[in-house]
Amino acid sequence: MNTYEEAKEWLHSLVPLGIKPGLERVNYMLDALGNPERSIKSIQVGGTNGKGSTVTFLRYMMNEAGLEVGTFTSPYITHFRERISVNGHSISKEDFLEYAAAVKPLTEQLATTPLGAPTEFEVLTVIAALYFAKKAYPDVVIWEVGLGGRFDSTTAMHPMVSVITNVGHDHQHILGETIPEIAKEKAGIVKSGVPLVTCEEKPEALAIFKETVEQNRTKMYTLGKEFFINNNNEAETGSSFSFSSMFKHYPELRVEMEGEHQVKNAAAALMAIGYLKMFYALPVDDDHISNGLKKANWPGRFEIIQEKPSIILDGAHNKEGMESLAKALNRRYPDKTVHIIFAMTKEKNAYELLLPLSSLRIGSAFAAPFDFPRAASPAEIKKKSPFEMREVPNWQTAMEEAKKSASMNDVIVICGSLYFISEIKQ
Repeated sequence: MNTYEEAKEWLHSLVPLGIKPGLERVNYMLDALGNPERSIKSIQVGGTNGKGSTVTFLRYMMNEAGLEVGTFTSPYITHFRERISVNGHSISKEDFLEYAAAVKPLTEQLATTPLGAPTEFEVLTVIAALYFAKKAYPDVVIWEVGLGGRFDSTTAMHPMVSVITNVGHDHQHILGETIPEIAKEKAGIVKSGVPLVTCEEKPEALAIFKETVEQNRTKMYTLGKEFFINNNNEAETGSSFSFSSMFKHYPELRVEMEGEHQVKNAAAALMAIGYLKMFYALPVDDDHISNGLKKANWPGRFEIIQEKPSIILDGAHNKEGMESLAKALNRRYPDKTVHIIFAMTKEKNAYELLLPLSSLRIGSAFAAPFDFPRAASPAEIKKKSPFEMREVPNWQTAMEEAKKSASMNDVIVICGSLYFISEIKQ
């Protein structure tokens, strides 16, 4: 491999290998490289929804304190390299090529063993660990779980604290159909002696978390029990709230990211920061926390890219995400007509995903395709939609038609798969 493009093409060639349960391949590669992950101070963030936002709140608060913060996130929104970043700056093409070349021989060795060849996500995780440990040297790295937790490659890391935002219905074909089944997979990130922070409220999920935490001889900090949100008031943009825990009380905080759920994501980040301040002397002061929360933003999450008419991008791609989107739209744009452009992956249930949007005043709705191997066909989406939708050959056509139908006071919402949102952002 002589160029970044060749390195990326090689990595993408591993996609057909799909998802392989287990951490053996990642651990094999990390061991062969001298376990670079052991020199990294880490935080791991899992959950069904809100992982990316929680990572963002954590990063911005620590950045305000002058800390160098690495992030490993998925999927990407603007370009592939942003998945491995420091302070929001993507890994360079040169560095990506260097560390991909270092890992490639190990993938070829693995392919000759009973473990088999690693997947793209596994290899990318190892490239990130090498880059953070050997070149970037951030003070803290935040690892966003890709899928589930128990067998996710980021679980090969050794965090100071773990976060599970919540448990909802997503990837049931892999993680299980019921909340306890999904919670068990999510709880797989819990490690011996590493505390868990969660905003989950469903008793059946919390029971799984409690059992897992006890087995690992550690502690769980739960929203409503060990930390609390009070005086939550949604403003014209964002929300204000107060936060309290055994570590600290903050009487007035503000987030600009839209939606009630973002306050919970911020609370999870605050609890994790509080723990790290107490037990790891993390040098983050009150002003850093307040300013970081206000400045935090995450592309593709209720992102308003135009006014008159308002155009919003939102990567709501499961039932709970769509419910949050519908609630935010009804709150911010009451009684306004909404035009929907939607796409999803084919393993999702179109009726279940779109049903929450039925509460809106829908002016027009379009089912669009996008360039992704698992993209659902517009015909299938239209067939199962709970409201009338039109098939379009591409999202550009949908946008043209929506703009023709919309008045200056209407709202155009582009939502669904984050891969779809990424295509539009680019």
